[in-house]
Amino acid sequence: MGEFSGKVAFVTGAGTGIGAAVVRRFVEAGGQVALMGRGRDVLERVAEPIGGLVVAGDAADTEAVREAMRRTRERFGGIDVLVANAGGHGVGALLETDDAAWAQATRLNLDTAFVCAREAMPDLVARGGSIVIVSSLAGHFSGPDVVGYVTMKHALLGLTRSIARDFGRHGVRANAVCPGWVRTEMADEQMRALVAQRRLRDVAEAYGLVTQDVPLGRPAEPDEIADAVLFLASPRARMITGTSLMVDGGASAVDLPTIAFAPEHARAG
Repeated sequence: MGEFSGKVAFVTGAGTGIGAAVVRRFVEAGGQVALMGRGRDVLERVAEPIGGLVVAGDAADTEAVREAMRRTRERFGGIDVLVANAGGHGVGALLETDDAAWAQATRLNLDTAFVCAREAMPDLVARGGSIVIVSSLAGHFSGPDVVGYVTMKHALLGLTRSIARDFGRHGVRANAVCPGWVRTEMADEQMRALVAQRRLRDVAEAYGLVTQDVPLGRPAEPDEIADAVLFLASPRARMITGTSLMVDGGASAVDLPTIAFAPEHARAG
């Protein structure tokens, strides 16, 4: 009997990276899982060994989500936990972002969470469930030339707090997880771009470069983010709602204007 025995999670962006890790961790903890994403093949590879239900589709499409949740209820009886993990890029600074790029960043990062939360809410109210939204370190801070991504990750924190405020009296909790760099397929793509840009040796050196000023000095693994997600969804976090949990190796604790005074920078100079 695991911590989530008898519970059902609906996970978006479940085919790779953090989403796939959440799915595996939830099943290990005794729960049952519906996996949503746009790539059926990758979802089936994750679901097959654990008995998860694949409900492929676009998590920003209301009709697709309604059908996916209908199938989930038909198979498992209802939804206790929504993990809104689906997301994507929003690359470009303000003047480089046209209407189509802005709309895509909104759809991939914000609409997916909003639509799934709205459609899952009747179940969550009936079952005293919870929502965990995967935002980002970029939900609190800004990286260069990613106005769409940064804006939508900030907006996800507003969505989290609004849901917590409105549905806490109905027994529903909502929290966000904000990862820093995580070793995933999507992050690997960004590291390969950095390798080419900076003429680095390989992806490992690129990860080292982007985490050189992070106190723990490394990127997270997907399982480490999944552990935080499961904690927030669990009864152990029953008094926690409307908050965002930084899972960033201490990146958000760093005072950027003082980095030059750090001993490792002095040695390098």
